[in-house]
Amino acid sequence: MSHIVTIQTEVRDATAVQAACRRLGLPQPVQGTFRLYSSQATGLSVRLPDWRYPAVAELTTGRVQYDNFNGYWGDQKHLDAFLQAYAVEKAKIECRKKGHTTTEQTLADGSIKLTVQVHGGAQ
Repeated sequence: MSHIVTIQTEVRDATAVQAACRRLGLPQPVQGTFRLYSSQATGLSVRLPDWRYPAVAELTTGRVQYDNFNGYWGDQKHLDAFLQAYAVEKAKIECRKKGHTTTEQTLADGSIKLTVQVHGGAQ
């Protein structure tokens, strides 16, 4: 049986953030307070390619704060790729916790199909 799921991503898991950074070949995130253009953000800092300021994930709220000046200081596609990688890695972590396995397929439009093989019967 197949189910389609849409996920609205909240970034709340440091392990999944680290896995997403590894997946994309980004530097590992750093915890702290970081300067954005005219403000500061506290959380896990993710350095995206060619971005002037980091994206900062506040794990307690799930929010990601950043300032890319409408694309002048960083291409939105890099943040979108990070959020997609985070969502996939978080889903895989949760599946492993329940003893399930996953397979991935990157589709032509850039989306990722994650198939979950549920092990064991219904309880």
